[in-house]
Amino acid sequence: MPPDPISSGPPIFGPSSPRSQPQPGHLYDVAVVGAGVSGTELAWRLARAGQDVLLVSQALDSLGNLYQPTVAGADFPPGSVFAQVAAGMAPDVDGWTFHRLLKAEIEATSGIHLLQSCVTALDEEETQVVLSTWEGPQLHARTVVLAVGSFLKGRLLIGDTMEDAGRLSEVAYDFLADDLLLSGVWLVGAEQTAHGVEGAPDYDVRFLTPAPSELDGFRVNRLERVRMLGRCTPGDHTYASVLRDAARLAEELMQEADA
Repeated sequence: MPPDPISSGPPIFGPSSPRSQPQPGHLYDVAVVGAGVSGTELAWRLARAGQDVLLVSQALDSLGNLYQPTVAGADFPPGSVFAQVAAGMAPDVDGWTFHRLLKAEIEATSGIHLLQSCVTALDEEETQVVLSTWEGPQLHARTVVLAVGSFLKGRLLIGDTMEDAGRLSEVAYDFLADDLLLSGVWLVGAEQTAHGVEGAPDYDVRFLTPAPSELDGFRVNRLERVRMLGRCTPGDHTYASVLRDAARLAEELMQEADA
């Protein structure tokens, strides 16, 4: 029986020096778009396995944010960075403290370049994907993983108010959703209810995900170098399931890199 990728990963502490000095035109091994639970876990695992990883998010202050106010009762699989950070905390510690400690761990992980930006389009070439950004600069990676949660055409509803957002105060990825549609990727509607934390109101969010026929596991059938992960894919998602999926995708990408 093959080992569980969650518990059989590389050692906790990686190299002490960075493996890349990113400059304009730098080619990353993997660009992870979205620094939520699944994207953060994936980037951490890939970097610790020796990959040169770009982790890009429109809001780094939301990196790895939990869906709940504390880590009490959170089901983080052993071997995940979330379990590692939570192990040193009391279960009633607030989510903001957890976020700060998690972000510090990601920033200290050699091989991860954290970038605050908004990706608007993907252009596949023979050996790479060019990522366009709302701010202007282009990014380059051999493989791209979209872990954008509920942000593809996200519409947040609070009472009679609707915002173009995937989460409170975080704008939706409309341009990226439009680009995927132009590439022929069939996107379908999804909806979820988010419970407000620390006095914030509950809200509903409607967003797009690829139709099940558009995916083969994590692969996007119409895009050779693009994968999808986490809540932006169909199905139910818990901490345990998305963290295990991130571990499996990291293993798949490392096998492809070694092939």
